[in-house]
Amino acid sequence: MNKVHMLDCTLRDGGYCNQWNFGFENSKIITSSLVEAGIDIIECGFLTEKTTYDSEHTKFNTMDQVSKIIPEKRNGKIFVAMMNYGEFDPDHIPKHDGTSLDGLRIAFHKKDIKEALELCKKVKEKGYLCFMQAMVSLSYTDEEFLFLIRQTNELRPYAFYIVDSFGVMKRKDLVRLFYMVEHDLDDGIKIGFHSHNNMQLAYSNAQTLVDMQTRRDLIIDSSIYGMGRGAGNLNTELFLEYLNDNIGTDYNVKPLLNVIDEILEPFHQQHYWGYSLPNYLSAKYNTHPNYAGYLADKNTLTVHDMNEIFEIMDNSKRNEFDKKYAEEVYLKYLSTGNVQEQHLSDLKQLIDGKKILLIAPGKSSTVEKDKIVDFMQKDDVLTFSINYDYPYADSDFIFLSNLRRFKELDPEKKSKCIVTSNVPADNVYLQTKYKDLLNSYEMVQDNAGMMAIRFLSNLGANDFYLAGMDGYSHDVSENYGSDRMALVTRNAVLDEMNKGMQEVLKDYSKTINIHFLTTPKYINI
Repeated sequence: MNKVHMLDCTLRDGGYCNQWNFGFENSKIITSSLVEAGIDIIECGFLTEKTTYDSEHTKFNTMDQVSKIIPEKRNGKIFVAMMNYGEFDPDHIPKHDGTSLDGLRIAFHKKDIKEALELCKKVKEKGYLCFMQAMVSLSYTDEEFLFLIRQTNELRPYAFYIVDSFGVMKRKDLVRLFYMVEHDLDDGIKIGFHSHNNMQLAYSNAQTLVDMQTRRDLIIDSSIYGMGRGAGNLNTELFLEYLNDNIGTDYNVKPLLNVIDEILEPFHQQHYWGYSLPNYLSAKYNTHPNYAGYLADKNTLTVHDMNEIFEIMDNSKRNEFDKKYAEEVYLKYLSTGNVQEQHLSDLKQLIDGKKILLIAPGKSSTVEKDKIVDFMQKDDVLTFSINYDYPYADSDFIFLSNLRRFKELDPEKKSKCIVTSNVPADNVYLQTKYKDLLNSYEMVQDNAGMMAIRFLSNLGANDFYLAGMDGYSHDVSENYGSDRMALVTRNAVLDEMNKGMQEVLKDYSKTINIHFLTTPKYINI
């Protein structure tokens, strides 16, 4: 019967959810709780020279830094960290002396096999347990995977891993890879499995592996509360219960429940991880999950649109996240569409000499509605609602750049809609080029309010009055006049959006007059 070892990667993989900012004291509590729970192998974070060390974070530059969160009483547990190939000079790794890490997990992609094997060799020579993490294992052909296994046999690491980097493995995929490893890997080398939960299969796949008829030692990776990038990982607390019930282990789950309640739940509220349609799509197309996060953070796309973007991505770009490429393919997709500008000269005449009132859906558009409605009644004011139809008075036009919001609009309002070319639309007043209205600030480059200002200023508008353009609070309930429009995303994204809007408005105010009619809470110029 195989022996199962549990490896918890909360402080490393979970760090993708909170930028590894667990807090120094919390990190110590988590490692101590994992020891108390009986977890066999505890991953403390990343060992990297790509960032500067901060004691509140679990990215480390030296072994001494890692040792500060390792409990004095290890109770025979193994402590490890991950090194991404190319992020740490192996000559800077000290000889193993038992005061810090016991092992290093070397993560590498197929293109770096030769160099990664040399790194693993140096790690072993330093006296550390070496874990070989073949990232995106499904990207290997059978011949390539067998070649890697043969090279691994010459090295004889502590463990060789099957890695489901994108959460895409079905049972048949796992079984196929496992039997290749089982048959060709030398005895004495443990087989590890690291999974993600994009298709909700991490739990069932781990059960499948544990139930295999093998005498080999197996290592199953998991994280407390499933904390991990995108859809997260196998839940440590759930799988410990499974092992206790089915193979007679005696893990103590209670300390981990306290960690969830006191430490991880607040992180989960601020930085959601778990199953989502974008994460499902990234798995469906066998694509790095950061693409899903990138597209979801845009908050402009329907699932149908995301699906089409994944479809047109170049296969050579799928395995590793390329932010520049993500932006290119996103803009390419949204730049397609029709232009319908026969009313452009009419609109330009209407704008001439008018004050332009832009009404965004921020909470002040409701709280200060009397001020807005009074201003709308003035003869020299032309009103544009942004991405919705203002409910308290009829605006002259509705400017839309968001596919979702256009679909929610009453069809009878189409005749006064000005839409960007990324929005499929018929019988609207005007449709203009999406790409021409973008700005250079990434998080708000296609923000509808910023696009509307650029569009109208290009037509000669000079005096702009902004209502409901409040910026974004971390408290979702404070952001919109209507709860149904609530934007749920990561706090870091909201902060960057506020910063971007503020910078764009400052740039625009150099050539046009911008006034806030209602009181913005999170931006100013």
